[in-house]
Amino acid sequence: TRKKAEVFTPAWLCNKMNNHCDAEWFGRESVFNIEEERSWNPTVDKIEFPPGRSWEDYVYSKRLEITCGEAPYLVSRYDASSGEIIPVHKRIGILDRKLRIVNENVKNRELCNTWVLRAFESVYGYEYQGDNLLLARINLLETFCEYTRDRWNEEPSDLALKRLANIISWNLWQMDGICGTVPYMGTVC
Repeated sequence: TRKKAEVFTPAWLCNKMNNHCDAEWFGRESVFNIEEERSWNPTVDKIEFPPGRSWEDYVYSKRLEITCGEAPYLVSRYDASSGEIIPVHKRIGILDRKLRIVNENVKNRELCNTWVLRAFESVYGYEYQGDNLLLARINLLETFCEYTRDRWNEEPSDLALKRLANIISWNLWQMDGICGTVPYMGTVC
């Protein structure tokens, strides 16, 4: 339904665009992965930060995905154009990158949970279509579950899920981006 802007951006293109933003932030290319033709290979070394910037600065940096759809620029659980699942260690979304940074720099479980929450608090998105917004919110919550399983080899607690769901429900919202209003208000911008 391209006429209604319902298009699915392939993961390799989301990666390319996120890499460009990170090249600007870090002042160098290939920070999180090395691009190949319509694919990528994740870097394996711990991410190093430029002078005057820290891993905490990166996690705190606010990012917005406009007209987010299923939020493929924020989290890359799967390639939206093919449905192929992307393993946790190979993910390329903005939030995925922040979670990688937290995992590389924080070993204490309680402190790690604090920084994971900060990472979620720093990403935003809006979407016109309610069904896509629901999928975006699910993708962020599932990303938390998958990273928890991968890092700690256990399921997240109900308390952690409720706290994250609250953050996600405020940070991803439904909006007509052209008019800056709730969709279907009947207003002409």
